[in-house]
Amino acid sequence: MRRVSTITVAGIATAALAFTLTACGESSTESGNKKDKGLGLAFDVGGRDDHSFNESAARGADKAKEELGLEPRLMTAKNGETEAEREQRLNSLAEAGYNPVIGVGFNYQKSIEKVAKDHPDTTFAVVDSDAQGKNVASITFGEHEGSYLAGVAAALKSKSHKVGFIGGVNNALIQKFQAGFEQGVKETDPKATVESRYLYPNNDKGFNDPAAAKVAAKGMLDSGIDVIYTAAGLSGNGSIESVAGQKGAWAIGVDSDQYQLPGLAQYKDHILTSVVKNVDVAVFDLAKSVKDGKPLTGKKTYLLKDGGVSLVTSGGFIDDIKDKVDAAKKKIADGQIKVKSQP
Repeated sequence: MRRVSTITVAGIATAALAFTLTACGESSTESGNKKDKGLGLAFDVGGRDDHSFNESAARGADKAKEELGLEPRLMTAKNGETEAEREQRLNSLAEAGYNPVIGVGFNYQKSIEKVAKDHPDTTFAVVDSDAQGKNVASITFGEHEGSYLAGVAAALKSKSHKVGFIGGVNNALIQKFQAGFEQGVKETDPKATVESRYLYPNNDKGFNDPAAAKVAAKGMLDSGIDVIYTAAGLSGNGSIESVAGQKGAWAIGVDSDQYQLPGLAQYKDHILTSVVKNVDVAVFDLAKSVKDGKPLTGKKTYLLKDGGVSLVTSGGFIDDIKDKVDAAKKKIADGQIKVKSQP
């Protein structure tokens, strides 16, 4: 049986990642005269089976069902949605009695803020954005820190000293991945070059277009790049597919441990490592707080030092450089390395 380990800060457990937030007033175990049905999860584009960001959140919902008895209701966004459509999705979950209601992705910020006001007895949360509201939790992550470690690994494993980054959409969130990765590469191998490109400037289709990522990755591979890190949700599957077709090339996964996902099993021998965001832990923590009658609100950022992000070693492909990755991780956790959040 293949042993799988994870590069994380020692002693990580769900308790260590629990929200250090403020409880919001009265219990949300009842919403007026309506008994709470369970957990409402509104996915970003790509849906549950994106093998990345949404799938991580879904694992949290699965755990809440198994351990807390909270039945999940899962709904998915589509490309090019309007604000009104997002509001309607969130409203439908709240009105049906689901509590908490979680918007998975920064696009839900404005709609969460608006809908939360209309349902003061329901706890809402948005992942990857900072939303305002007495009954709202804002969950963010240190993507740039995990991406720095990915840059270290890419620099040490690249034979051509040429690596690439592909982002789904050119916005502040995905720029965090780019910034950390580029810094990690350059500070590990000053001779290395990093080519960074985005699939779309401001269209969410960038997270749901594997064909575009496949073409972008192929172009990088043709130019001599042999390690590609893609932060693009479902689109990243196309990038991984391209890399798997190139002998000696490596893909770096994102959000979930993509080596472990059945949907990507045919490519796993080309997945060097993945930067994992523990969205599942955040979803479960919030659901448990509501179940316990002490719903949590406010801001919480899950950083590298407390296990919010990590670089996995599944497959054993970075075992030979683990000491160097661990050293960089410790310096980040100790504050010796300040990782940029903008390119």
